[in-house]
Formats: sequence, structure tokens, C-alpha cells
Amino acid sequence: MDVIDREPVRWKGREDGPGAEHARWHHIVTVAPGDVAIVGFASDEGVRRNHGRLGAAEGPTALRTMLANLADPGRPVTDLGDVVVADGNLEAGQARLGAVVGGLLDREALPLVLGGGHAVAYGSGLGWTDRSETWGVLNLDAHLDLRQAPIATSGTPFRQLADDLAAAGRPFHYSVIGVSRPSNTRALFDTADRLGVEILYDVDTDATSAVAAAEALLSRVDRVHLTLDLDVLPAAVAPGVSAPAAFGVAPAVILAVLRTVAASGRLGLFEVAELNPLFDVDARTARIAARFVDEVVRHL
Repeated sequence: MDVIDREPVRWKGREDGPGAEHARWHHIVTVAPGDVAIVGFASDEGVRRNHGRLGAAEGPTALRTMLANLADPGRPVTDLGDVVVADGNLEAGQARLGAVVGGLLDREALPLVLGGGHAVAYGSGLGWTDRSETWGVLNLDAHLDLRQAPIATSGTPFRQLADDLAAAGRPFHYSVIGVSRPSNTRALFDTADRLGVEILYDVDTDATSAVAAAEALLSRVDRVHLTLDLDVLPAAVAPGVSAPAAFGVAPAVILAVLRTVAASGRLGLFEVAELNPLFDVDARTARIAARFVDEVVRHL
């Protein structure tokens, strides 16, 4: 089965002169195997099904563009290209993404998954749900994404992972930082309570509480699936998302969590979700997303 639908394009960016001292991301990203492997998930089908605003399918391209001119992060990075959902078959796309992620984990590379709507998280999760290690999910998000629905959407990925793990008799370790109470129904909170989800609300989130929540999850698992939904940020900082947050969590707090997990030795995969370039302003959202990705790679 072919799992990559769109081959990587050559990265381009600013040239300041010859020599490693001038290197940027666009110089060091290759198609050869590296410690960190980028794969895009070019899909907003889950957002469409969840009645959100479309455009996140262009997120991987926008994020690569912003990464290209950042300085060399000091670690080999591979770009594998994109899994593309162009026919509405989200489930098949998620299966293809899971195959890519699983293959990367087999060779001990770090999958760096660029979404795409947050349905990307279930696809990424398919790459680790059958592995022997104990995995946990740390979600930086205004939403719990635990909906029960007849089909997969951007609001169902962690309910799907919970169901898959329960069917296999395995624990579901899930923590969410930055949850907005008004943006989640009582039914979702009831589901979270039943599943033992750890929640830190946006209004209670500062660097101390957020890092403590991350460290609590790290202490319980072997590997962490770190997923950053950009709508966890204030709308003024990240306007280019599928569902902007009225309050949000400060970028410095998000950065503290990302650095903590990256430096822990337990990061199993990192993904960025819900970048929607069609609604971005001066590429603000893409720029901060790129900075977050760069910081994770630098702190591995």
C-alpha cells in the first residue's frame, strides 16, 4: 500500500552565504533518513464533518514555509512528504498516516506530524496503539475532542483512541492542558471523567501548573504522543485556526510544556494540528507554530 500521497518538494529559503554558520532549516532538511522525520497530513475532512471552517488542509505547506528560514536546529531532519485526503475518505488517510508513523517508530526516528485538522491525532495514534510500551497523550488544546460520533471527525480522535485501547485491554492515559469550559459540553466532561482524563483549564494554566501536568503524565508512561492544537493559543496570537479561542493560553506557557516534554527522553511523536492559512493574519499562526516546532527539535 502506498502511504505517502505527495512527495516532498525541495525546501527553499534565505541564503546568507556558504558555510554551516549560515545554515537554516531549508539547508538541512533532506529526504535521507534522519533523527526527526516530517510527514504532513493534508486534510480538513474531519473539520468539515465537525462543521468547522475549512482550510487546514493547507497547513503542512504553510508550516514548512515558515520553518524553512529558521536557523539550523542542530539535528538531522527528513521530509517524507504528505498523506493527502482528497476524496473525503478520512479513515483511509488516517490508516496511511498510522502506517508511516509506525514505520518511523520502528526505526527509532521521531515522527513530526504536520496537520491538518485534529483528526490527524487518531491517524498518528494508529502508529503506536499496538506497541509494547505504555503510551500517553498530552494534548495542548481548548477542546477535549472526546465526541462520540458515527464517523470520525476532528472532534473524535481521542475517544477513538480510548475505544481502541479499551478493546485491546490497555490503559488510556490522556491529559489536556488549556481546556476552555465554555467550549466543551457537559457530556464531554462526563466522558472525560469516566475515562480518567486529567484536565487543566485555560484560566488556571500558567507555566508552573502546565509543566506540573506534563510531568505528571511523563511519570506514568514510557512514551508521550504530544499533540498541539493551535486553537489553544489566544485568537489574537493564532487567528489562523479552525476554531479560534476567546481566552487561550499564553505562548510562553505552551513553550515551557514543549521544552519539558522534548527534553524528557520520553517524547514518542509530536504533531501540530489545526493550522488554517486561509484565516491567518500576516502568517502569525504559521510563524508561532514554526517556532514551537523548532524549539521541540532543539530540546530533544
